[in-house]
Amino acid sequence: MQNQRTALVCQETPCLSLGANAVYEALKAELAKQGITNAEVDFTGCHGHGLCEQGPSVVVEPDGIFYTRVQVEDAAEIISAHLGEGKPVERLFYRDPMTGKAVPHYSDINFYLKQRRVILRNCGQINPEKIEHYIERGGYRALRKVLAIMTPEQVIAEIRRSGLRGRGGAGASTAMKWQFCRDAPGPIKYVICNADEGDPGAFMDRSILEADPHAMLEGLTICAYAVGASYGYVYARAEYPLWR
Repeated sequence: MQNQRTALVCQETPCLSLGANAVYEALKAELAKQGITNAEVDFTGCHGHGLCEQGPSVVVEPDGIFYTRVQVEDAAEIISAHLGEGKPVERLFYRDPMTGKAVPHYSDINFYLKQRRVILRNCGQINPEKIEHYIERGGYRALRKVLAIMTPEQVIAEIRRSGLRGRGGAGASTAMKWQFCRDAPGPIKYVICNADEGDPGAFMDRSILEADPHAMLEGLTICAYAVGASYGYVYARAEYPLWR
């Protein structure tokens, strides 16, 4: 992904509902048809995180060019002009809703300038089905450290120092919950990732599960080690068929 241009097609639920899969297949077909060998087409989770109405979206890296409302008919030009000749397709650029000015780079879009992504840092940057993409961005380093040099008690102490809390309304201390589970009697323990997201209009968990699932798996495994669990489960509602 780093040494050549890659067209990354958003294939999270909103973009898929707008025809992103057909765009993805069209781009792949055009790449093969035009015989361009120094570029590739891949897919990611959500690029927009709030700009879903601009889908289907395509980001070309490492240029950082953000294309919006891409249709199958646009595939040939994206491949020939941008991936083939290095000339971005201006008519597909995002346009500022206030000024109407074209903004080619997603990093310059006003909506993104106000964000500092932490949990969503990999979303839209990696193929969620390729573990090597996650590893390239530092994935599983924390798990390796935990298993190699830390005791479960040290992991819980580190979580306590971090001040990490639950993302629900109670904001309960994560370290406290982990400690309760570790101290509970019994030889068999379980950890559960609750991705139900029952409150209306909340899609934060879906974005992680569809775009960066290994982050969830790494966190779940660290938790299991810390509390002494032998089994882990992920619960997601039936309305999230893509990631399930």
